[in-house]
Amino acid sequence: MLLADLVAVSEAVSSTPARTAKISLLADTLRRLTSEEAAVAVSYLTGKPRQDRLGAGWATIYGIDVGPADEPSLQVLDVDAILDHLATTTGPGSKLRRQTLLRELFSAATSDEQRFLRGLILRNLRQGALEGVMADAVASALHVPAQEVRRAAMLEGDLVTVASRALSEGTQSLGRASLAVFTPVQPMLAKTATSAGEAVRLLGRAFVESKLDGARIQVHREGNRVKVYTRNQRDITPAIPEVVTAALDYSAGSFILDGEALLFGPSGPEQFQDSMSRFGSGPATVARPLAVFYFDCLHVDGVDLIDSPLVDRRAALEAAIPADSVVEGVLTDDPDVADRFFETAVASGYEGVVVKAPDQAYQAGRRGSGWLKVKPTHSLDLVVLAAEWGSGRREGWLSNLHLGARGPDGAYVMLGKTFKGLTDEMLKWQTERFLEIEDHRSGHVVYLKPAIVYEIAFDGVQRSTRYPGGVALRFARVKRYRDDKSPVDADTIETVRSFARP
Repeated sequence: MLLADLVAVSEAVSSTPARTAKISLLADTLRRLTSEEAAVAVSYLTGKPRQDRLGAGWATIYGIDVGPADEPSLQVLDVDAILDHLATTTGPGSKLRRQTLLRELFSAATSDEQRFLRGLILRNLRQGALEGVMADAVASALHVPAQEVRRAAMLEGDLVTVASRALSEGTQSLGRASLAVFTPVQPMLAKTATSAGEAVRLLGRAFVESKLDGARIQVHREGNRVKVYTRNQRDITPAIPEVVTAALDYSAGSFILDGEALLFGPSGPEQFQDSMSRFGSGPATVARPLAVFYFDCLHVDGVDLIDSPLVDRRAALEAAIPADSVVEGVLTDDPDVADRFFETAVASGYEGVVVKAPDQAYQAGRRGSGWLKVKPTHSLDLVVLAAEWGSGRREGWLSNLHLGARGPDGAYVMLGKTFKGLTDEMLKWQTERFLEIEDHRSGHVVYLKPAIVYEIAFDGVQRSTRYPGGVALRFARVKRYRDDKSPVDADTIETVRSFARP
């Protein structure tokens, strides 16, 4: 298959809002793949190259300045072979050799293919073909229920492997997927609720658990061997030896546990980035050990529990590990009890709560309706300092916003970026308006004269050496344009800092 065919379907999916239409477009393409092309195409259409690391960052990719080809000629497998070569190019002179490989690749690509390749290599293809949509498209292409594909991907922790095998070997391969210790499982995720009480009203009797602001981990043990994985299935065992040591002390001989690791200080949980600083790629010297709290058990001593209700998984968890390693929670059907637990959790420094239905099976890789997260939300009125030209479905619009608060000297202090919460209508409006107040440009960034104030919702403020104010917003998203406020009415950097935990 030509790369141009994948580029065309990627663009079509990006511009198609309806999920069913996206699935149909992808399924039609999947049916036309050869068995050799399946893994590559599925990976590309979910927005990432098949190779883990390519050694080429933003500066390298955008530093390749070659004219595009007039006609498409690149085959999907040819591109994959070049990226394989790129990934294995190391040692003295490797930077120059990678640049040569990329220049050859881009010179053979049309302008549309060049744009696609940049987004692919930088893992920045916002094309709307996320894994959930792709799983349904694979199911449609194979004429099997979507749940069969989802389950196989859940158990093996890798949709690309499952999908490409099923497309090349047939649907019988889906039944070979099974839960296995040391094969990380995609984590179950939670949807959002407005309050803990409302979540209990929706679910009925439910577990209300503290939501920890650390790193989601999955711990696998078989005998004297332990592995620890991140939510993205990355093996981080060498970085957190204290977690391994603790896991070897548990009474169960084999297990797969789902939990959260974080640092605790004298006043409670520490900031997210402090905990994440422990998650390097190599062996760690433990100066301050991480605390680990578990909230789920997927396997214990030869018994798979992934299809069992949460109440049974919770009982197995409590039997397998010490009580002080189980996340704190309460089982209740009283909304007032849930709201009080939420208030206590937040006051204690936790991120919020997760409310869980006791009869819910573990829906790996999905935002199951049986898990509802509740976090306190805040908002600030901030000035838009600049915006970046978008890519994918946002191409042609000014999208990613640079946000700033008022500084003590009248200047504006940048706090971070976001494109979350922007509707198509707002993107169109702000592109026209921003160009009217453009100050200057640098590359793909359009800097603005201070004029526009947006109300920005966020979940918290953390320390940051990246921005001049020393703080950055967490999970910032646009709520609305404040046409009733001018930049002098925006919040100050002191107000922003007041949200940061000591």
